[in-house]
Amino acid sequence: MAGFISTSKLTILLITAMILFVENRKPWYMRFGRGLRQFGRWFKPGIGVKRWLLFLMLGITIWGLGLAILLTEIYISPQQTWVIEVVSMVALRFMPRPLRVLIFAVLGAGFISWGVFQLNRSLLKPFMRPGSDVVGEITQYRFRRRGPHVVMIGGGHGLSTLLRGFKDHTHNLTAIVTVADDGGSSGRLRETFGILPPGDIRNCLAAMSNDEDLLTQLFQYRFSGAPGLDGHSFGNLFITALSEITGSFEEAVAESGRVLSVHGRVLPATLHNVRLVADVQLPNQLSEVRIEGESRIPEMAGQVRRVWLEPNNPPAFPPVIQALLGADIIVIGPGSLYTSILPNLLVPDLLAAIRASRALIIFVCNIATQAGETEAYSCYDHVCAVENHIGKNLFDLFVCNNCYEEELPQGSQWVKADARAREDKRLYCADLLDSDHPWRHDSKKLSQVLMNLFYERTGPLLD
Repeated sequence: MAGFISTSKLTILLITAMILFVENRKPWYMRFGRGLRQFGRWFKPGIGVKRWLLFLMLGITIWGLGLAILLTEIYISPQQTWVIEVVSMVALRFMPRPLRVLIFAVLGAGFISWGVFQLNRSLLKPFMRPGSDVVGEITQYRFRRRGPHVVMIGGGHGLSTLLRGFKDHTHNLTAIVTVADDGGSSGRLRETFGILPPGDIRNCLAAMSNDEDLLTQLFQYRFSGAPGLDGHSFGNLFITALSEITGSFEEAVAESGRVLSVHGRVLPATLHNVRLVADVQLPNQLSEVRIEGESRIPEMAGQVRRVWLEPNNPPAFPPVIQALLGADIIVIGPGSLYTSILPNLLVPDLLAAIRASRALIIFVCNIATQAGETEAYSCYDHVCAVENHIGKNLFDLFVCNNCYEEELPQGSQWVKADARAREDKRLYCADLLDSDHPWRHDSKKLSQVLMNLFYERTGPLLD
């Protein structure tokens, strides 16, 4: 009994020494508990590690079996008595067999786990963000990789806001942007080089990047004062240069995504050179004027009555159709109603694919009205404007903000759910306000609300 107690104490000392050797800044019981929690995280379902860890342990076991056979041959050899003594000490033959099994099992599992952890940490360190850990990164990657397929339709800052929020939930993202932009840097490049406007695509790629702070500054940087470059953004020039190198605009966008290491795709609604045209009713007059050009429509005082594309029936980009038919969620908006959202929906093939899709189709209403497009519009007015152009019964839900605590810039008004909207069973209201920019949506709030609506339809809510 005395011998057994002494060996138990020796075992405890060995384990304690290992723990102190690994980390010696906190009390041993806190470090031991933390170590167990860290070790347990490797066995969470779905991260794809357990099978390879078991495979590794099987290989080590087979290797150890071969080594044990070799040691057995040496051990039973009568000529090597000193070897027998050394092997007996290493094998802890002076301890009871169950205790020896426990000690070697614990030590073996500990060394294997620590070795695998440090090896993965060393290999993944160049690709990990500061402050993150290996298990957390793997868990998040697996979770987002299995996330729903989300297709977003719009343009401008609204689409970028959606992407910033959804990239925390899924890697299966597709952004569809309009190619009717003809103003600013995009319009000049479109006229000079004959390419599709890269502005909205640039914003989306920057929003989807994992290193958004640096890349946004780089891609949104505008040259000033230099002849020929004044007003151009670096991102637009980057995509234009890739178009020249690869020979096609769509390939340039795909290569830009690879260069920036983004998860998801940004696709133009059509590859045809289309122009947006609008009929605008002038103030205090019954007559309408026709405005050609996306950039000119908001500048004209009056109310937009109708918009269309010229040429009238441009074919959709085929990957767009594939993305819509395979989507789990299709989100239309937020964004400029007549100049960002509707130009996408006016592509006939694209609209037909949305109607044929089994996805949950959600329209996200803007937070505030936009000068030149939606003055005095309510939530119901936004929905009616879309349905008057493309037909009714397209949306399964439409989402509206119900928080009006901040102050809007002069000339903007809150887009509220009026009595007509509240009578529609498709309406869903929530606090979506970005307190720093109250005329915009908060990306995290909006994406979480949309994910909750999706999971309420398809299954239980998930953390």
